Amino acid sequence: MVNIPGRFAWYELVTTDVAAAKAFYTKVMGWRALDASVPGRAYTLFTAGNALVSGLMDLPEDARKMGASPSWLGYVAVDDVDATADRIKHLGGAVHVPPTDVHNISRFAIFTDPQTARLALFKWLNPGQQQPVEPDRLGRVGWHELLAADWEKALAFYGELFGWQKADADIGGMGTYQLFSAAGQTIGGMLTKPPMIAAPFWLYYFNIGDLDAAAQRVKAGGGEILDGPFEVPGGTWIVQCTDPQGAMFALEGQRRHKAIGYFASGDPSDPRSRRWSW
Repeated sequence: MVNIPGRFAWYELVTTDVAAAKAFYTKVMGWRALDASVPGRAYTLFTAGNALVSGLMDLPEDARKMGASPSWLGYVAVDDVDATADRIKHLGGAVHVPPTDVHNISRFAIFTDPQTARLALFKWLNPGQQQPVEPDRLGRVGWHELLAADWEKALAFYGELFGWQKADADIGGMGTYQLFSAAGQTIGGMLTKPPMIAAPFWLYYFNIGDLDAAAQRVKAGGGEILDGPFEVPGGTWIVQCTDPQGAMFALEGQRRHKAIGYFASGDPSDPRSRRWSW
């Protein structure tokens, strides 16, 4: 958990079956699960080694009644949660959970951008609690991807809100994959979603060592491989998945020299250099 303005600070899975999700992700990712519940609020922390990497909680009943489904939520660090929440409204977004303190630990708010993709704001109340950024370590989120209704309008919104800037871009026959940077580091990409994807959303790529073995653990644990594996710039490979409750996530790592079964179908010569094979 970090507090560098504009950088992602935390990730949280909200789901309909906490016990099943805990069992799935500890097996797939090799995380440990720690109980961090407080009165009236059950909460689980996932750790990679000694580092906290994400949280797990139950999807609230009122959210279920409104049609919400299991999903991963990213939290972006800001200097002032209240002022940023007000700015979201002025920029055309919507704040769904107003600025709230968590037991004198942190302050957060949950919002959707003008195209309805969901994110959260985050600030430590005690600056000494923050940890160094280690996005390249195993078990962490190494890439953040927005499938937007219009990536140019989305980047304009987040540029105004968080100061994100354009980085490199991959322009191909299926459109533009626009990378973006925060605090001087490229941390993700945006693209205009294909028509078969119903609504804009953020997808988080978790670093894994052996991609083939991890993908097989996803299947064995009741999850599904939606897309991939295929190679991306830098020589790593990715798969996009859902967990047994339907929350979408992605994995990025290395492949074995002799992949087996359906995992051998990826084409390393694919010139698209993008993360979605529409």
